[in-house]
Amino acid sequence: MASLKLICILMAILVVLCCSLSEAFPGLGRARGGYSGLVPEFYEYSCPQANEIIMSVLENAIANDPRMAASLLRLHFHDCFVQGCDASVLLDDDSKKKIVSEKNSGPNKNSLRGFEIIDEIKAKLERVCPHTVSCADILVLAARDSIVLSGGPHWEVPLGRRDSRKASLSKSNTDIPAPNSTIQTLINKFNQQGLNEQDLVALSDNIHQFRGHTIGMARCVTFRQRLYNQNGNNEPDITLEKNYYNGLKTICPKAGGDNNISPLDFSSPVKFDNKYFKLLLWGKGLLSSDEVLLSGSVGKTRELVRSYAENEARFFHHFAKSMVRMGNISPLVGSNGEIRKNCRRLN
Repeated sequence: MASLKLICILMAILVVLCCSLSEAFPGLGRARGGYSGLVPEFYEYSCPQANEIIMSVLENAIANDPRMAASLLRLHFHDCFVQGCDASVLLDDDSKKKIVSEKNSGPNKNSLRGFEIIDEIKAKLERVCPHTVSCADILVLAARDSIVLSGGPHWEVPLGRRDSRKASLSKSNTDIPAPNSTIQTLINKFNQQGLNEQDLVALSDNIHQFRGHTIGMARCVTFRQRLYNQNGNNEPDITLEKNYYNGLKTICPKAGGDNNISPLDFSSPVKFDNKYFKLLLWGKGLLSSDEVLLSGSVGKTRELVRSYAENEARFFHHFAKSMVRMGNISPLVGSNGEIRKNCRRLN
């Protein structure tokens, strides 16, 4: 009986001790399952300068190239949709460690940008807080701060992710939505990640600039079929407004010019706002996977497009919530993964 009482007392002390540690060090979270262990204060004591360092690099990068904001947003999206938000998209080929880079996949090759900005951020953080801030968290913070610098909303980012020790070229080819996806395919792709129709419309990637559609660009090869061969019928997409259609043809000829680019939101291409949704209502959505949000068979997505077009504050609110939800896809926490010293290769 005495030994049983002693065990109970020790267990009670252990519970109190664990609770005290959690309060003193908010970065100590649980591993996979249930609560993800991600908290905004994760680097409050270990690297309090992290946010300031990341923002300073981004301010210079976006001032020099305003398109970089959309590119970093898209980089975060393409990371999270492939085995979770674990910085696997940043890994280069490495035959010794059997890494085949996701950068070689169809959605990413000759398309993803911003790797050198992440490298610069990581190098500065390593000098100040060595082996502390993960590349996965850098991607999430860089996406948030890019939106802020483009005029969008600010939100608290839960932190504490660790970096993957592997990449998946196959998942990168299959899990990222294509620019000609049907509405049901888009819903299915988002559902696979634990995201719903509201997340789909608020984030609305569909390969080329993610809700960075409000601030990004797309290559001719991603929208040519709408101009000349929609649904294989050798006719243009009838949902395109006539003047907009004629303008796109000058950018994207029937043959050649695959890498010519057009703004996904030509009215405010480097500003984060709700103009994208207004353009959809006017028949000026660039990609098929944009247009199906409005003309597809799912009424909820149409209602959300109209709602966001009418109410920018509501769009900003939903966008921020959905970004947090997406950033929580299968994070590596605790002893899983590693903190890479160089985001392009394993330690």
